[in-house]
Amino acid sequence: MATNFVQPGQVLTLTAPSGGVTSGTGKLIGSLFVVALHDAAAGESFEGQLTGVWRLPKTSAQAWTEGAAIYWDGSKATTADGSGSNALIGHAASAAANPSATGLVRLSA
Repeated sequence: MATNFVQPGQVLTLTAPSGGVTSGTGKLIGSLFVVALHDAAAGESFEGQLTGVWRLPKTSAQAWTEGAAIYWDGSKATTADGSGSNALIGHAASAAANPSATGLVRLSA
């Protein structure tokens, strides 16, 4: 058995960036997208989930199809728009209507 295994990696302990993190919200840490599992002030440690299906805020005026690539727009919302600096975070786990405030996203670790 390998002796250098550390952990499965679905949850990582990270340092909260400027502005801190709020439980249940997404955060891009470098190029790593996580959902915070608890609140933490800037500089504090927090656990971030890298996997699973999450109901996240989305650009309301978009319709999503199942399996569509989903991106983080940097302003606390998900989008199907992959242009600019939007970071790929996963795929739509189900269709989402236009308009709708949230969508189901399967995170890609």
